[in-house]
Amino acid sequence: MSNSNVITTDRAPAAIGPYSQARVHGGLLFVSGQLPIDPLTGKISSDDPAEQVKQCLTNIQAIAEAAGTSMAHCLKTTVLVTDLSRFADINAAYGQMFTAPYPARATYQVGALPLNAQIEVEAVIAII
Repeated sequence: MSNSNVITTDRAPAAIGPYSQARVHGGLLFVSGQLPIDPLTGKISSDDPAEQVKQCLTNIQAIAEAAGTSMAHCLKTTVLVTDLSRFADINAAYGQMFTAPYPARATYQVGALPLNAQIEVEAVIAII
């Protein structure tokens, strides 16, 4: 559902702080960092970081669809991970969620993420 330029959907986890799931501006959808929370259970989906990145991207996909766009129009992602030693597994799982042309991406290792998640992903998606 859209409220002005704020996008929300119950197919992705609700924001756990003072921020929106996503905002639209100038034909772009700015998706807040998504944790690997299963929206049906409200819990982290898996202990495996490869599975966690899939859940993060599934949540982003649900938000994109609520905004009337799709992952095919994803322009940029930022991936935060707590352990880059699993990068190959994470990268392989990430690659399964997109088709060429792939979005631009930055990946950073961080000390910790909310709810002890191992992965968080944010995205910028064109609304076409």
